[in-house]
Amino acid sequence: MASKGQQLLAVLCAALLVLGAAGCGSKEAAPEKAPLVKTQQAGGNAGAVEGVYAGTVKGRYETNMAFQVGGQIISRNVQAGSLVHAGDTLMVIDARDVVQQANQGEAAVGQARAQLELAQKNLARYTELYNESAVAASVLDQYQTNYDAAFASYQNALAQAAKGHNAVGYTNLTAGADGVITAVQAEEGQVVAAGQTVLTLVQTGELEVEINVPENRVAELQEGTPVRVSFWALHTDAEGTVREIAPMADPAARTYRVRVSIPQPPAGMELGMTASVALAQSDTDDAAASVLPLAAIYQTGDTPQVWVVTDDDTVTLKDVTVEEFNGDQVIVHGLQPTDLVVTAGVHKLRDGQQVRTEADD
Repeated sequence: MASKGQQLLAVLCAALLVLGAAGCGSKEAAPEKAPLVKTQQAGGNAGAVEGVYAGTVKGRYETNMAFQVGGQIISRNVQAGSLVHAGDTLMVIDARDVVQQANQGEAAVGQARAQLELAQKNLARYTELYNESAVAASVLDQYQTNYDAAFASYQNALAQAAKGHNAVGYTNLTAGADGVITAVQAEEGQVVAAGQTVLTLVQTGELEVEINVPENRVAELQEGTPVRVSFWALHTDAEGTVREIAPMADPAARTYRVRVSIPQPPAGMELGMTASVALAQSDTDDAAASVLPLAAIYQTGDTPQVWVVTDDDTVTLKDVTVEEFNGDQVIVHGLQPTDLVVTAGVHKLRDGQQVRTEADD
């Protein structure tokens, strides 16, 4: 017969077993935690949609200036950055050789004139003899030919002499318009050839912005396209218009040179300033495009879709129209600027599923 202590111990163990079993049976399973998703606002990258290109302020008319005759430079009156006016003398070359050439032209004219006078007298003399039937017609034809040749030589000598006189004037390089000297490629004492660039003159009367557009985006531009130009140094914007698009890409950079005119340039706009050119955005939000990561596209049929997080933190599918693929990005239409789009793990979601976003955490 068991003692009272052993009976009491057995009762306590039984009670503990009953309580433990009751506790295990009443424990509830922990609720499933909503998955954390990476999101992006559809209208949060308008700059990428528009296309923003870095540019430089340049003159519309940029002239590489050169002498029309060769010689040694004896005077340089300007330097890079000099403001000049139409008619100003920029450089002068030694004119001695050119003057000698002009003198040779004058001497050639005198010689040709003497030959012409002699041919004219001979022709007059043999014309009288022919009228008196003293010489044959063939003899008269010969002297007529000699006169015609002498007259042509005289005309040629006059043209050469005029060319020589003009060359004397070409020894002074003058500005054809108001502007600024942006580059100097020759110095005093240097011998230059005719047509060799010695200065670069940019007219300051009309400034514009030059940008380089990649070949996969140049189709978005055409002459007359409105753009918005901002200037880093001026902290201001201006309206611009695409004026010119290069017909072929640069062979090295594979970009197209685009010139943007600015009808009303801001105060302080100067050559060489840095500018940013942005394509004008559409006025309607429905027509605006969104740039999303390629991983955001969810497509099981013919229509591409994206997961959009609703106000109650659930996801729903929304149809989109793909405009263009660009590397690991895609340009789509059909989203509102405020739509919060899931950009990763889209194939693990289901319609109406509760999710968590970075903002929630």
